Amino acid sequence: MKYHNVQDERLTGRLRRLLFVRVFITSFLLGISLFIQLTGTTPTLSSISPFLYSVIVSSYILSLVFVGLGKIIKQVYINVYIQVFCDISLISLLVYATGGIMSIYSIFYPLVIIYSTLFLSKRGGLIIASLCGLFLGFLLNLEYYQVIHPIYLEKWDYHFTAGYVLARMFIHILSFYIVALLVSFIVQQEASTRELLSKKENEFAQLDLLHKRIVDSATSGIVTMDLYGYIKSFNRSAEEITEYPFAIVENKHVDVFFSGLYAIIKEKAIHGSLSRATMREEMVIYSKNQQKKRVIGYSVSPLMDNRNRMIGYLLMFQDLTATREMELEIQKSKQLALVGEMAAGLAHEIRNPLASISGSIQMLRNNLLLDDTNARLIQIILRGRDQLEHLVKNFLLLSRPLKNQKKIINLSEIINEVIESIAHSEDWKRGIQVIKRTDTELPIYGNPNEIYQLLYNVVLNAVQAMPDGGILTFESKTVVDEANIELCISDTGCGMTEATLHKVFYPFYTTKETGTGLGLAIVNRIAQSHHGSIHLESVLHKGTLCRVRFPAQYEMNE
Repeated sequence: MKYHNVQDERLTGRLRRLLFVRVFITSFLLGISLFIQLTGTTPTLSSISPFLYSVIVSSYILSLVFVGLGKIIKQVYINVYIQVFCDISLISLLVYATGGIMSIYSIFYPLVIIYSTLFLSKRGGLIIASLCGLFLGFLLNLEYYQVIHPIYLEKWDYHFTAGYVLARMFIHILSFYIVALLVSFIVQQEASTRELLSKKENEFAQLDLLHKRIVDSATSGIVTMDLYGYIKSFNRSAEEITEYPFAIVENKHVDVFFSGLYAIIKEKAIHGSLSRATMREEMVIYSKNQQKKRVIGYSVSPLMDNRNRMIGYLLMFQDLTATREMELEIQKSKQLALVGEMAAGLAHEIRNPLASISGSIQMLRNNLLLDDTNARLIQIILRGRDQLEHLVKNFLLLSRPLKNQKKIINLSEIINEVIESIAHSEDWKRGIQVIKRTDTELPIYGNPNEIYQLLYNVVLNAVQAMPDGGILTFESKTVVDEANIELCISDTGCGMTEATLHKVFYPFYTTKETGTGLGLAIVNRIAQSHHGSIHLESVLHKGTLCRVRFPAQYEMNE
């Protein structure tokens, strides 16, 4: 169906051009006639001028009629047959008016045969050639039998023999068929060429589509650039990794999106290390909004043409951000495991002597009469005891999270308890405003004491980051097919640098003068033990966002 539509459109275009050519030939004929009449080179023209001009005007009128006819009759072939019949009639009248058997205008018959064959193929061309032969033969026979004679002669002395007339008719009719056959052969060759070209174009389009699909289906980003570093292609994975659509990066310099890459490529090319054995390195890029940093591993190789000349560079890269984060998590886990083993033994060794010291100090304070100085010293010892006890508890929590005490709990209630507890502490400032955008029911599966400890440490850090007051925001949402609940805790405090953000979950790393560096390490350990996750985002002097994800329900075999 599509092929026929294209063919009809092509024939319609040819039909329009035919109308233009007819008007051009008619105008040319009119110009010659006027020139001859004005110069007076042919005296006989004056006698046939009215008839000749009538034929020319009729041709103009028919051309206008054919324009309207094409809008009424949609079938191209019917239009062609109507126009051919009218053209043959006009040509026959023109031949009759200008000398009959001796008229030079019989050359217009082959023109009609040519264009009809272009439209109607071989069979149609032969039919029109036969029709032209019939018209011309009928006209010459009428002249031979002196039924008609040229208009410019009142009396015609016809001296042509029957043999001569038959020869003229035979030569004309033979030439008509030869023209029809030759043109039909050319048309057939053209159709075969068009079909072959269409087939090749279709195969090329399929091959090009297959190539694009392969490139777009690749999980690696693929970028091609010219010798000057301007991007020429950008596959789908490249768009997803960089978050830039091809429409934006096309013909832009590669350094705009991969900062410093072109200088590296040129340096490698100068030293000869850029060859078909591709170079592999890593670099950091930023997403479209400049907020998301990604680590990519890339390789660059020369882009060669079919003559083995270098015409550009091929860049292939993969997003290694998740891999590097996983490596950091594994490193943290190893450190936590080591610290946990040390903490378990150390806490056990400290706890017993600490209990003995605590009991002895209490007995001394109760049994002795102490002056103010000694009482103050005893109080300092007890305060140190409490700090050590708190440190030991943190060690134990970091090394051995509590098990077999998990159940379905309401996270919203624990949030309220944490806020109420910290609001009565000395770290709470008068200018802190709390905004809660959480549901009243947030069921999660976990240990209530550990979840309380996790939220307490996160909220305490947020409060301590706002010594001059600020906004503390709680937001919750259900994610990952409603199997997890994500709690977002944000503050408008001092924020953290990128270097600090990478180390906050390391044990004993702290930026506070009195901190132990175990708070967020414990938070991370609790999140992992609950099959959840914690992620921090921070901007210096603007605030920090903490995303904690908990499973809504998780049946664990413990």
